[in-house]
Amino acid sequence: MEPPVSQAQEQAPRPRSHTVTTTSSSFTANLSASSSTLAYDREFLRTLPGLFMVTEIGLCFNGSAFVLYLIAAIVDASSVTKELDSHNYNSWAASSFFAFVVTSCYAGNTYFSFISWQSRTLQ
Repeated sequence: MEPPVSQAQEQAPRPRSHTVTTTSSSFTANLSASSSTLAYDREFLRTLPGLFMVTEIGLCFNGSAFVLYLIAAIVDASSVTKELDSHNYNSWAASSFFAFVVTSCYAGNTYFSFISWQSRTLQ
């Protein structure tokens, strides 16, 4: 004689909820466990789309740095006064001069980044 079957055993099993399980809980464990992802990223930067991405990031960085340094240099130059009770005039003038030197360096770097980006997009 077979044992009686309960009502819970007769019902079909319910579908499980969607859960995500991981084998490791930290990012550094995954990073040290697989170095193939880093090798893929290095290879991507050597491809044409990777070079486009790097030059576009450089162009945006240099362009924004140029604009911010230009604003700072103009504010610095406009705050220099030759009053007797103000700070040392030579020090303020020197800081304004070097602010414009740095601004011109970023402007040149932005120009060369743009030329590099433009020559790669035309190819």
